[in-house]
Amino acid sequence: MKRIVSTLIALVSCFSLYAGSPPWIEGFRDAVFGQNVSVDEGERLFQEADRQARENLKGSALYATLSRCEYLLGRVYQDNNRKEQAVSHFEKGIKLAEESLAQGDGAAPNVKSEAYEMIASGIGHLCMLRSTAWVMANGLKVEENAKKALRFDSRNARAHYMIASRWVFGPGLLGDPKRGITEMEGILYGPVDMEKDSYYNVYTALGYANMRLNQNQEALSWIQKSLALYPTNKYALDLQSQIQQKIRTAK
Repeated sequence: MKRIVSTLIALVSCFSLYAGSPPWIEGFRDAVFGQNVSVDEGERLFQEADRQARENLKGSALYATLSRCEYLLGRVYQDNNRKEQAVSHFEKGIKLAEESLAQGDGAAPNVKSEAYEMIASGIGHLCMLRSTAWVMANGLKVEENAKKALRFDSRNARAHYMIASRWVFGPGLLGDPKRGITEMEGILYGPVDMEKDSYYNVYTALGYANMRLNQNQEALSWIQKSLALYPTNKYALDLQSQIQQKIRTAK
């Protein structure tokens, strides 16, 4: 009963907390997470978000938001198999986040948190695209910067997710799907600020962790929650197919 009540609270909260980002960032973000955006459309969304940021923000907040725009555009290029351009935008995003932090101590704690979060996110995606040697030298910086983000804003859901992800997705002895489920549920039901992309990330992670434990019906339930948010997301669709195949094979 407690779990059912917690789930209902989380689902109700889901819709009330989506409005954390400006509309011009939300639209760009949701298009990227839908994984159905061409490079041309991604560039158009980027230019609009970049323009709005420059017109409405300044100082540390401006650079942190510009960093997020570069990160999102990097994901568009990554999804369209344009590795070099993706790397370039992730690197630009990291530099802009560093510039946000360099603006001084006057920035709001949540802005500093976002800047460290964007550094962690950029490095995380570069780890998928750069050499093994680069990953060995820089991979630990993802968790390091996510923890710095939480020092300034303990409610930063994306930072919590990056730290918890190692237990869900880590191979072999580097991962622990049972712990991953506990960590992800702690984010979902905890005192953090969740937006639509964070719900997607946590639902998908819970689906993947349960799949690793052969808890396939539970896994399918979580992935379907992910797809309810972003129905065209290719990663979630692929996971759904894998899980459904495992369920059919087990019969």
